[in-house]
Amino acid sequence: MRNRVIICEASEIIANGLAEVIDSMAQFDVVARIENPEHLNEKITASDANIVIINPLLLGYQNKEFINQLGKEHPNLVSIALATSYLDHSILTPYSGVIEINDTRSKIISKMNEFAQSETTKKADDVELSKREIDVLIAVAKGMMNKEIADQMNISIHTVISHRKNITRKTGIKSVSGLTVYALLNNLIEENDLI
Repeated sequence: MRNRVIICEASEIIANGLAEVIDSMAQFDVVARIENPEHLNEKITASDANIVIINPLLLGYQNKEFINQLGKEHPNLVSIALATSYLDHSILTPYSGVIEINDTRSKIISKMNEFAQSETTKKADDVELSKREIDVLIAVAKGMMNKEIADQMNISIHTVISHRKNITRKTGIKSVSGLTVYALLNNLIEENDLI
């Protein structure tokens, strides 16, 4: 599924330049560009956007409250700050990430991919895996192959494959690296457990 992005930025040049970079990526569509956050909530609902890139300077003193309220009304929304000048760290804390005005094209692409991955992981937070599925997930994250997992757990390879399909279905994560990130974020493994 393609990610639907709204850019909220007063500068048309900055908004259009950022939109051009994001639209060049296969998994993203910029569905709206708006100059002020006044009708942002309605735009999110109307366009079914799951990522909002917003300049915190447009929100003024209500920055934190505004972003927190957006998160409550749209739980799957990823809010990204667009820093066009120096901003105090406390202003950026309610956001999932930051795109800076001096980021290169490749840096923006890299960050957008990270944000999309965090969206997948956020959706997966409510997932309930069985004890055996968690064991298989941990083994996969540690780099074990299906045969090794089957031997270690005294189950058939077909059972391992079945567990892996269930993990993918429940989390929505298909890649081994994505599952490893999921395991790390959910404290199922430690970094030093990785090969």
